[in-house]
Amino acid sequence: MLSSAHRLIRFTITLCILVVAALVVVILWDYYTASPWTRNGQVRVQVANIAPRVSGQILDVRVKDNQFVHKGDVLYVIDPFDFKVALDTAKARVAERKADLEFRVVQAQWRKAIPGTAVSVEEKRQFEALSQQMQAQYDAAQAAERQAAINLERTEVRSSIDGIVTNLIMRPGDFATAGVVNIHIIDTSSYWVDGYFEETKVHDLDEGDLVRMDLMGYHDPLFGHVESITRGIATNNALVNKQGLPTIDPVYTWVRLAQRIPVRVKIDKIPDDLTLAAGMTATVTVVSEEGNRRHRSTHAAFQHFGDDIRHLFGHR
Repeated sequence: MLSSAHRLIRFTITLCILVVAALVVVILWDYYTASPWTRNGQVRVQVANIAPRVSGQILDVRVKDNQFVHKGDVLYVIDPFDFKVALDTAKARVAERKADLEFRVVQAQWRKAIPGTAVSVEEKRQFEALSQQMQAQYDAAQAAERQAAINLERTEVRSSIDGIVTNLIMRPGDFATAGVVNIHIIDTSSYWVDGYFEETKVHDLDEGDLVRMDLMGYHDPLFGHVESITRGIATNNALVNKQGLPTIDPVYTWVRLAQRIPVRVKIDKIPDDLTLAAGMTATVTVVSEEGNRRHRSTHAAFQHFGDDIRHLFGHR
């Protein structure tokens, strides 16, 4: 009688342990496979690629690598000699065209004022047309002068944003080519985090969800909101050959890895003591309004576990 009771107690304890273990396994399974979080996060930033508008030799570099600059600050100076000469030439051309215009206008007015048939109508029209041509040439000379003045101003290459100069390798004596990027500035107001979530977790995400970001090497978490979810990623099977036909990979693996979908997270506030740099690693977790990790209910966890088991054996 006593031994039967002992066996019943052991059986009951064993059964309770198995039930608790099964419950823990299902919850952990859901925690690691379906809960909206990922360790694969990265800090991103916008970079302004600045190129000169005119070509020439660089005389002076006014900034250093990793220096903070404001919008409008001079970054470097291109040799202005040729552009000063061009401006002086344009000003001389304007003075010349102005004198020609005044002379042609006076001629046209004289002939127009002569009464009778001393001057034919055709001749009057001819001188009027010449004065109009000189007006057009004078306008073109003024436009060329303005362009020359702008080109001279552009020998001082300025920052287009507030930010930090990065990877500066130019030096005085280098040749700057118009339209060719030679200096980069990080926009310090544009930091965000890309969380690369598995496709099995994306359906639990919505724009505006509160997100916690834990940076590697920084103790305090950052908080932000889901700004957008990428709607497409590259695939090798989408490539085409020279004939325009799709290139399909004939290899099919039994182990199918979930694709990673980029989710853009806007950082609400960056602490003053944090040195944030693009490329930093972050753990991205969708949390509730209380700041706790969001998860499914026990019923939903069991349902998700059952769906994964059915998918594992090829059932839907």
